[in-house]
Amino acid sequence: MARLRLHDRCITTRVHLQIPARYRHEPVISRLISEFGLAVNITGAMVGSNTDERGYFDLELRGTVLQISNGLAFLKSLDLKVVGKPNSDGDEWHY
Repeated sequence: MARLRLHDRCITTRVHLQIPARYRHEPVISRLISEFGLAVNITGAMVGSNTDERGYFDLELRGTVLQISNGLAFLKSLDLKVVGKPNSDGDEWHY
């Protein structure tokens, strides 16, 4: 039986993602699923359609270490603010 390599192991991480108004109509979260293969659970959100202010999403991301790293790099490439949150399962993996 082959041992599961560390980067193949599925993990869950929680992040707080701040979304500027200019990304309001962009499929940012959808791209995390379709392009990076992540499972995304939205645990909290505040977005307004009639405001020029930023919104936010609290997300649980589930995938391999590589998938999560690539997904977070994508978010940062858009110049979005990503803040780590403690995991509910206590595995200490967060950014």
